[in-house]
Amino acid sequence: MTADLERLRGWIGRSETRRDAIGAAPLVALSALLDRDDAPPRAGDAAPPLAHWLYFLPAYRQSEAGPDGHALKGDFLPPVPLPRRMWAGSRLEFIRPLTVGSDASRVSTIKDVTMKEGRSGPLVFVTVRHEVSDAQGPVLTDEHDIVYRGEAALKAKDTPAPSGEQWRRQIQPDPVLLFRYSAVTFNSHRIHYDYPYATKVEGYPGLVVHGPLTATLLVDLLRRNVAQLRLRTFSFRALKPLFDTADFATCGLPDEKGRGATLWTRDDAGAVTMQAEAAW
Repeated sequence: MTADLERLRGWIGRSETRRDAIGAAPLVALSALLDRDDAPPRAGDAAPPLAHWLYFLPAYRQSEAGPDGHALKGDFLPPVPLPRRMWAGSRLEFIRPLTVGSDASRVSTIKDVTMKEGRSGPLVFVTVRHEVSDAQGPVLTDEHDIVYRGEAALKAKDTPAPSGEQWRRQIQPDPVLLFRYSAVTFNSHRIHYDYPYATKVEGYPGLVVHGPLTATLLVDLLRRNVAQLRLRTFSFRALKPLFDTADFATCGLPDEKGRGATLWTRDDAGAVTMQAEAAW
């Protein structure tokens, strides 16, 4: 892996640009799967935070999909010689809202490739910086950490979740919710919808809840409790996978000034699975 790392670091600085029209249909679908009663979006409306994940989607051809459903590695992303891939976290800065009806572009750049030894073997982290702009200029930045690991069963250490939350919502991550999020984000990673693959090939106890879906549910908790929310920054880190085998809770505690909050998810065993910080 050490020799591979030097080769993989040659991808640092590689970039790609995608363009998309910010249409209303993905926002309507997102609202439905979040069980919201939002008004139909109109041209000029601000899209909710994290809605950029519904656009600039990786529309690779069927023949270009790997055995796990992801695109084959070695084009934009480096060809990491580890078979399992997950979203480890993101750090986002919101400059202006993404608006319905606008034409936008996303420039993605490989910022770093690192390796460390985890509880289940070697891990390779790839950090990608996304910069989203429209005709008026920059809209947001999103530094996204992808983690690659081997085939050994994931050994996540349980950390007791905080208590004393002011906001809390119980989530039932059934296959319908996971399928709908996969559909609206065109995510063909099989761990989210293919139960035999997720359990028999990758060794999970059930279907895996998407990391960005969990982050979106945390932001949705904010939207349900903070009037006229306009995020400035949002960061999150995944600590442990969630599965469709049990409910979990999204939790939040605002700071004393009411301009920020600590957020987390608590699984049915009382462990924290994702930590997040938000400021608005």
